[in-house]
Amino acid sequence: MIQLHKLNGEAFVLNASHIEVIDTTPNTVITLTNSKKFVVSESAEEVVRLTVEYKRDIYQSFR
Repeated sequence: MIQLHKLNGEAFVLNASHIEVIDTTPNTVITLTNSKKFVVSESAEEVVRLTVEYKRDIYQSFR
């Protein structure tokens, strides 16, 4: 799970495993595998970085 922020500054936690697409139009729009969309204040690069860190932590816990 990764913590992100809506455009109004409200924090929420998103299951990064459900991210299908990240668009920048000019805001960052995350589309999930169920077609639900979230507009966030983080950049696409930041969402990717947070997702990689999250998945790295999960996979390291299995070692």
